[in-house]
Amino acid sequence: MRIEKRQGHEGTGPGSITPDGCAVELYARLPIGGEPDIITAAVPAGVHILELGSGVGRMTHPLLERGFTITAVDESAEMLERVRGARTIRSTIEDLDLGETFDVVMLASFLVHTGDPAERRAFLQTCARHVAEDGCVLIQREGEDYHTNVPRERVDPSGFTLRIVSAEPVGDGVNSVHAEYEFPDATWTQTFRARPLTKDEFEGALGEAGLRVDRYLTKDGVWVRAVKG
Repeated sequence: MRIEKRQGHEGTGPGSITPDGCAVELYARLPIGGEPDIITAAVPAGVHILELGSGVGRMTHPLLERGFTITAVDESAEMLERVRGARTIRSTIEDLDLGETFDVVMLASFLVHTGDPAERRAFLQTCARHVAEDGCVLIQREGEDYHTNVPRERVDPSGFTLRIVSAEPVGDGVNSVHAEYEFPDATWTQTFRARPLTKDEFEGALGEAGLRVDRYLTKDGVWVRAVKG
C-alpha cells in the first residue's frame, strides 16, 4: 500500500519520516503523559479500543498494561512495527472500514484539527462507523492557546526540549505549525497544517458525523467523550 505525502506536512531528523511528517524514531522516544489515566477513567474496564493513528504505540502499550484490548491502526508500516501486544492494521483513517464495531474508538494526537475539512469529516465518519451503539468516541482536541501562544518552549523531565516555533496562517483558517524536538544527541522537526476549532465548531463537526459530546473529560476541554445521537 502506497500512501502519498500529505500536503503541507514535512519532517526532518534521523530515521524514517511518515507521510504526515512524523519521525518514527522521535515518537519511539517520546514519553507518555497522563493520557492513559484519562482514558481509563472515562470508559469501562477491559473494553476493546480501536485506536486510530496509533503511531509506535505510546498510548497502546500503557493501555494494554491496564487490561484493555487494542486494535491499533496507522498508515505507517514503520510505526506499526513498534507496536507490541495489539492487533495492528495498516490503513489511512479516512479509508478504514473494518465491518465491525468497538466499545471505544479513539482519535487522539489532535487529528480532528486536520486542515482539510473533508478529511476531518472522513475521520469522524470513521469513528461513527466503528463505534458500538452503546459505545463512545474519545477525541483529543487542541488547547485554546495552541496557535496563539507562540513561540513557546517546554523542557521535558525526560531530558528533551519541545519548541512550538511558529503557527503561520496559510489561508482558509488553517495554520502551518512548526515544531522542534531537541534531544542531547539528535534534533527532529515537524511542520504540519492544523485548523483551530472553537467549541461550537468542534461540536458542529461532531454533529455532521452523527456524534455529540457526552462530556468534556478535562478542565481544559482537550479530552472529550462523544457518543452517537
